[in-house]
Amino acid sequence: MSQSKELFSYNTLVHAVAGGLGSVVGMATFFPLDTVRSRLQLEEKRESKSTPAVISELIKEEGFFTLYRGIVPVLESLLVSNFVYFYTFHGLKRLRSKESRTASRDLLLASLAGVVNVLTTTPLWVVNTRLKMAGLNNSNLKYKGLIDGLITISGKEGIEALWNGTLPSLLLVINPALQMSTYEAIKRRLEGKIQLSAYHYFIIGAISKAVATMLTYPLQLVQTKLRHGHSYKDLKPNAGTLSLTFYILRKQGFLGLYKGMEAKILQTVMTAALMFAVYEKITQFVFKVMLKNKKL
Repeated sequence: MSQSKELFSYNTLVHAVAGGLGSVVGMATFFPLDTVRSRLQLEEKRESKSTPAVISELIKEEGFFTLYRGIVPVLESLLVSNFVYFYTFHGLKRLRSKESRTASRDLLLASLAGVVNVLTTTPLWVVNTRLKMAGLNNSNLKYKGLIDGLITISGKEGIEALWNGTLPSLLLVINPALQMSTYEAIKRRLEGKIQLSAYHYFIIGAISKAVATMLTYPLQLVQTKLRHGHSYKDLKPNAGTLSLTFYILRKQGFLGLYKGMEAKILQTVMTAALMFAVYEKITQFVFKVMLKNKKL
């Protein structure tokens, strides 16, 4: 019973809400970089130029607001996704004593949280990937929003289509797992030695996300293509993870698996850094208020 209370505690809820809100602030701030990343990953004809150059091209071709296409459903999905992730991770972490917390255990708990998150929220990201590409010349996908997308895809393509890209997503739980375990490890080493500020949390978050992104980017690229659908004429439409990976390697070489990584690194690192800074400040504020109320 006590373990159940630890898992479903007010403290765990605070971490989940703070994680969700932090991720929304981070993504909203750096959303144009995510747009660049998606377009480079999915548009085979678009040259892999620098991020500012691609942003300039998109504005010239489609107008400024194309940089923010699909932002509302992305933020909605991100809020849900990070709420689930932070709740699961911190709930599981509270089941363990502080003395037993190590980088390897954090990696395991973060991986389990990632699996739960993938299985519950993949349909939201399938719709999001398609919404982001809606309105392009090569796309006739038109959804009114997140709910309409979920209903339309399940109705026209079958409910299993909402879980397209689940395999690479499950493999990719190593990304947030590496990010979270690295973040927690660095934070543990610094706590007690220096007074951590928002700036420190920002830097720690940036470092942890950069490590995770560079190690897992090829899987993220394949995942995006599986969710949206690839445009390779000589590859079957329902090609799986391995087929798609080997096709890219054969046609474009090893660097083909890293197309758009500059934008991805910029976007994810800055977004994660800001997310952790906001998350830490929210949790500190709420727990400080809770402590004051207990003393009254």
